[in-house]
Amino acid sequence: MVKMSVLMIVITSSMLMTTSRSVQRARDVDSEDSEIVRRHLLANGLGVTPPMGWNSWNHFSCNINEKVIKETADALVTTGLSKLGYNYMIVGLNLLVTKRYLTCSKTMPGSLGHEEQDAKTFAEWGIDYLKYDNCNTDGSRPTVRYPVMTRALMKSGRPIFHSLCEWGDMHPALWGSPLGNSWRTTIDINDSWLSMLANADMNEFYAEHARPGGWNDPDMLEVGNGGMTKDEYIVHFSIWAISKAPLLLGCDIRNMTKETMEIVANKEVIAINQDSHGVQAKKARMEGDIQIWAGPLSGYRVALLLLNRGPTRLPITAFWDDIEIPPNSIVEARDLWEHKTLKQKFVGNLTATVDSHACKLYVLKPVA
Repeated sequence: MVKMSVLMIVITSSMLMTTSRSVQRARDVDSEDSEIVRRHLLANGLGVTPPMGWNSWNHFSCNINEKVIKETADALVTTGLSKLGYNYMIVGLNLLVTKRYLTCSKTMPGSLGHEEQDAKTFAEWGIDYLKYDNCNTDGSRPTVRYPVMTRALMKSGRPIFHSLCEWGDMHPALWGSPLGNSWRTTIDINDSWLSMLANADMNEFYAEHARPGGWNDPDMLEVGNGGMTKDEYIVHFSIWAISKAPLLLGCDIRNMTKETMEIVANKEVIAINQDSHGVQAKKARMEGDIQIWAGPLSGYRVALLLLNRGPTRLPITAFWDDIEIPPNSIVEARDLWEHKTLKQKFVGNLTATVDSHACKLYVLKPVA
């Protein structure tokens, strides 16, 4: 077996173990505002960029065992995914303790009422990531339960990425930043076009609350599970990338097709997600089935997504004033799925024809 030099993680919980806004405004945050932001983030030094890895739940649910875990760890290494940043492995674990509240599977004990004991155990085991879910509670509010686990993790003596999975019920994007490194903004995703878009839409609503150290989470990736077309999976991965969402693979990576690998291993798209500027993209314009998403990147660049949600092929035009590029700028466009820089330079706008249920993803760079 190939040994992983990356980390093994556990999801365990009281319930489941398991556009841009103004570019200039984002760049001109002064030191006082930066200090305010820091005070409202979980101070564990983690999540500077969105986490990347694999989560067993979407494909395996709780039907996970040592063999699958070891083979998946090997696959992360042998496929090269770990070198691309997919370093977290998130799996369900049975704590072998009875008389507790159960996890979402209703087959495993959770942490509710045992937070300090479990956080200490996680630290002793070398755990690096905790996804704390929201099933089978005692009726207390998430705003009461989650701080208990946060305090327990902070007392454990080990930095552990804290993923709040409250399903967006009480808008955790509004209160989650002092408690976790990411927070679910949506209901559970399923492997379908409509579910994926619904979660993308819900997550986008909270874009201004995402920043380095704390990210909006529209749920795991379904790429490779078979319920969508290749173009739809490209849309899925593209939206998650520009939304600075956690890139957590949810397929069986031991048996990924070449097509799936080409999507999830696209270095240029991953680079948007991991960009140091850390600003989530937003919808800049919507017209019927057409959507234009954009967000600022480091180096005065802009990530641009032209999305066709409809049944027919359509031309889509992005105007500079919609995506906050100065109107007379001459712009170079890099197509991230074609892996080529377009020969034409663009002034004022960019137009592309986009297939049904497909997208075009560019990085725009003003050159004059």
